Amino acid sequence: MTESQGTYEQPHSYSSPVNPEWPPPPQYQPAVAAPEPGRKRARGPMGLLAAVAIVAAAVGGGTAYAFQELTGKDTVATAGSTTTVVPSSKKGDVAAIAAAVSPSVVEINATLQNGSSTGSGVIITSNGEIVTNNHVVSGATSVKVRTSDGRSYTAEVVGTDSSKDLALIKLKGASGLKAAALGDSGGVQVGDTVVAIGSPEGLTGTVTSGIVSALNRDVTVSTDENQGQGQDGEGQWPFQFGGREFNGDTGSSTTTYKAIQTDASLNPGNSGGALIDASGHVIGINSAMYSSASQASSSSDAGSIGLGFAIPIDTVKSDLAKLRAGSDS
Repeated sequence: MTESQGTYEQPHSYSSPVNPEWPPPPQYQPAVAAPEPGRKRARGPMGLLAAVAIVAAAVGGGTAYAFQELTGKDTVATAGSTTTVVPSSKKGDVAAIAAAVSPSVVEINATLQNGSSTGSGVIITSNGEIVTNNHVVSGATSVKVRTSDGRSYTAEVVGTDSSKDLALIKLKGASGLKAAALGDSGGVQVGDTVVAIGSPEGLTGTVTSGIVSALNRDVTVSTDENQGQGQDGEGQWPFQFGGREFNGDTGSSTTTYKAIQTDASLNPGNSGGALIDASGHVIGINSAMYSSASQASSSSDAGSIGLGFAIPIDTVKSDLAKLRAGSDS
C-alpha cells in the first residue's frame, strides 16, 4: 500500500455544553471555536475518506495507465487485475482468445545475406513496436512485416539481446495497431491452458492450443549472428536441451535461459510469436521446439512433437528498456 493509500485516524470532535449548569470540560480537552459567519467549515472525516477513495481508485485503475505515465506515448498494455482481453464467460475459449489476440501477432520476413528467414512477432504498442526473437532478425539486411489484416510494413531493428534471444523492431509509419496485453509469467502453473499464435511455414495467423507442460526448463540457444537462420524461408531453431543439440548446430557461442515448456504445437515460423493464457494475456514469446534426431538434419522435415519452449514474458518486460535504448548485444 502506497502512502497515498494509507489509513487515516478520524479526529475526535467535541460540542459545546447545552446546559449551563453542567461543569465545564476538563482543561486538557481542546476548546472548539464556533465557525465564523460566512466562513466554510474545514473538511471533516467524510472529506478525508472521499479523498482516499479517489486516490485508491486512480491507483487501482490498471497497470497500463501507470506505465504510460512513466514512458509517454509508447504505452505497453501490461495486464493488471482489471485488464479484460476476453470476457470472463469466454475464459479458456480458444476461439475467443484467437479472435482477441490474433490482431496483435504479425508475420516477420527478414532478408539475410545468405537467404531469408520467416518468423513471428507480438505488437506491444499501437505505433508499431514489436517483440520477436533475436534469431529471427539477426543479421538481417531488411525486415518486412505483415499484420493479420494483410497490411505490409517495413521495419527497423531497434535493439537486440542475444543473451535472452530477444529483439525489438519498429514499424515505419504505423499507427492505431492493436497491442497485446502482457501478462504475468510468474503466476503460470503446470497444467494451465495456453494458446500459441504465429506464422509456421509462413501460414500467417495459425492458432494451436495445449497446456503448460513444465516450467523453468534450461534452453541453450546460439548467439552467433546468422545462426539458426535457414535459407529460402526454411528457418531452424538450433538449441540445446538435456545435453543434446536440436534443429541444427548451435555453434560455439551460446546462452541459456529459463523457458516455459508447452505441448501446444510449434513449428518453424512460430519463433517470436505469442504464447497466451486462458484470459488472453501474453505469457511468453515462442522461441524453440524439440524435434527427433532423425529430423534435426533437415528443417523442412522437422515438425512439432509436442515439446515447445517460450521465453517468459516477465523476462521480456525486464529487458524492454534495454531493447528500446538500442542495445545490440
